[in-house]
Amino acid sequence: MKKNKVDENYPWYKYYKNIKNIDYPNVSMYEMIKRSALKYPNKIAYTYYKNKVTYKNLLKRIDEVACAFIRMGIKKGDYVSIIMPNTPEAIICFYALNKISAICNLLHPLYSEEELKYAINITNTKYIVTIDSSYKKVKKIKDSFKNVEKILYIRTNESMDTISSIKYSITKGRKSSLPIEEDTIPYYRFVSRAKFHKSEVKDSGNDNDISVILHSNGTTGNSKAIVLTNLNFNTLAVNEFETNKYLKPGISVLSTIPIFNGYGIGSSIHSILSYGSEIILSPFIDSKNIVDMILKHKPNIIITNPSMLEHIHKSKKLIDEDLSYIKNIICVGESLSQKTIKDMNTFLYDHGSDAKVTSSYGMSECISSTIMMPKNINKPNSIGIPLIGTIVKIVKPNTEIELPYNEVGEICINSKSIMKEYINDKEETKKVLIKHKDGNIYLHSKDLGYMDKDGFIYFKSNIKRLIISNGYKIYPNEIEEIILKHPYVEDCAIVGVPHPYKKEVIKAYIVLKKGLVLNSEIKKSIKEHCEKNIASYALPYAYGYRKELPKTLIGKVSYKELISDNKEEI
Repeated sequence: MKKNKVDENYPWYKYYKNIKNIDYPNVSMYEMIKRSALKYPNKIAYTYYKNKVTYKNLLKRIDEVACAFIRMGIKKGDYVSIIMPNTPEAIICFYALNKISAICNLLHPLYSEEELKYAINITNTKYIVTIDSSYKKVKKIKDSFKNVEKILYIRTNESMDTISSIKYSITKGRKSSLPIEEDTIPYYRFVSRAKFHKSEVKDSGNDNDISVILHSNGTTGNSKAIVLTNLNFNTLAVNEFETNKYLKPGISVLSTIPIFNGYGIGSSIHSILSYGSEIILSPFIDSKNIVDMILKHKPNIIITNPSMLEHIHKSKKLIDEDLSYIKNIICVGESLSQKTIKDMNTFLYDHGSDAKVTSSYGMSECISSTIMMPKNINKPNSIGIPLIGTIVKIVKPNTEIELPYNEVGEICINSKSIMKEYINDKEETKKVLIKHKDGNIYLHSKDLGYMDKDGFIYFKSNIKRLIISNGYKIYPNEIEEIILKHPYVEDCAIVGVPHPYKKEVIKAYIVLKKGLVLNSEIKKSIKEHCEKNIASYALPYAYGYRKELPKTLIGKVSYKELISDNKEEI
């Protein structure tokens, strides 16, 4: 066991009563899941459409696939790129590869050809595991891969019940035919190879082994390949459990976050399976079907993002529904507005649930959650306090100088969940992983915020999003919060655009509420609202109206696209 001392000198310690040390098991991620399976063999590990699989059967499938991977020629330290959405096979392959100490390179199925080439070649990927919908793209660019030997082909409906599988084949699956290629292996044929492996496959992994490569989404800058270990993931699971203790056998969790995202594979998969809870899986969860998923599966916990919350509390399908089964909603990703929190909490109360929206702050460099609001506590505008086993400092940007309470600086994080490095990029690694005078290594987040005297953290802006206009510091999310209060506004994003002598000025991109048609009266009303509530130096210099804000592949606002955009109106 590795221990992390809970420092009683920090103001948030009072929320973690009687906890002196945190123990982190020095084992693989696979071993964590195996322990759950041995402890809760008959509990449901995951639901996929109408199929429910127990922990005992999940472990059996993982062990079988681990044998198949060995027969395929994969060994310890090999990189395997998994290009999959949230399906059982993605999870099974993930833990099977971890059992044999191979490294999972998690990639978005909707990556462009150039993004796939870069992500696969930078890791020297030897094998690819891909879903049917991405197979043609992978094959098209295969000749540009440096080391790829084999491709494992998995159908989206591989584990669906019969009726759901037929529906998928008729609709989305009709374009995907089973490939007959020398370098491609269909999943059913791949799994059948396991029976030819007679010797026992032992878990040889330990906590310091590299296990996963995640890729940052690059909303404001270039994407990076993030190197993570077993200890990073196991730390996250332990810290999240010890902080709020919301995971236990019999609790079901619906997450809209995909597995190629840190929060998707960390908090929404590994943490849940490490403590015997149930995952509700679907490769297609979006604004069109999130409400149907809730009604069908009745999850106890929902993990999602702010835009999904909007769809949930505005849905007409839920008007007369009893939602008392919802015990917790965790919101991740973009900054969560106070209006959304208030609207959602009121909605939950009116529908019989005592759940409250819990905000969670994190980044791929520490997998996901590092700061979270304690259960049943709501400090307006705060993102919460550090998870147990985590230390957060606010420092003067580009220094190690710790700032007083309520003074804005860079958020720095110390936890055993922070990454090992950026792959093949020592210079960038040195910029963000810095050893402080207290002897601890801190992840410099490039996010600005402050801490109050009780230890609650307040997010202000990403450093790259901070706008300096005529010498004034302007935090975009504060302006967005004000504009979102206008009754005509559905969504809003603030960016800085170049100015000849002010350096930058504010541009507000606005999405109107459904049914409204842009006209001079609406423009005037929104502008007057801004002039009344925003300081003159931070007023938008220009307004752009759009039908929707551009998003990255994981659903965050793409500020890079907005900055380069010249559209003024719908």
